[in-house]
Amino acid sequence: MNVENILNFLSELKENNDKEWFDQNRSRYQKVKKEFESVIQEVIDGLSLIDESIADQEPKKCIFRIFRDVRFSKNKTPYKTNFGAFISKEGRKSHFGGYYLHLEPGKCMIAGGSYMPEAEALKKIRQEIDYNADDFLSILNNKDFSSNYGGLVGDQLKTAPKGYPKDHPQIELLRFKSFIVSKSVSDKDILAISVDDLVQQFSILKPFNDFLNVAIKD
Repeated sequence: MNVENILNFLSELKENNDKEWFDQNRSRYQKVKKEFESVIQEVIDGLSLIDESIADQEPKKCIFRIFRDVRFSKNKTPYKTNFGAFISKEGRKSHFGGYYLHLEPGKCMIAGGSYMPEAEALKKIRQEIDYNADDFLSILNNKDFSSNYGGLVGDQLKTAPKGYPKDHPQIELLRFKSFIVSKSVSDKDILAISVDDLVQQFSILKPFNDFLNVAIKD
């Protein structure tokens, strides 16, 4: 993918994370932002052949803003040092399962699933796992899936969620607050990967997202 300019910009931004530098380099930011939008559009075009639910999505609705909300943070740097996009049927703010691309020098990542879903959606996902554990486990244990993404990651409840016994056979899965998987990608590899390769990586996540989205829609 053509993301070298993006990584270079983000690397410099990390060293100069202030409004004065950003204003001086705003034209560069606008340029790399458009480059990222083009990448995401290509991903949507390719991925929509596999997942029709995102066919009508637009890059601007998937890409996260670079401006940080510092109101309640001890870290007052004004800008994020990454470009991120979450491609799902409702865009970046959706609780539906989707596909995430994260570009950040030294911390690039491909991921998917549902991050911190709302209470009702989370309840439905847990219920679906309870009812159809074998189906969910077969997805997680699929060779392509597990070799590329490993297992679920993220915060878990310290005890069983409401309505489930502590000795539930799938309690480790039910305790998750998010249902996401991810894989780190080196800068070298992210520069070498093609959009087609990225779409192929995302396609491995489709059964996982389908399971989550069936649960959320019911």
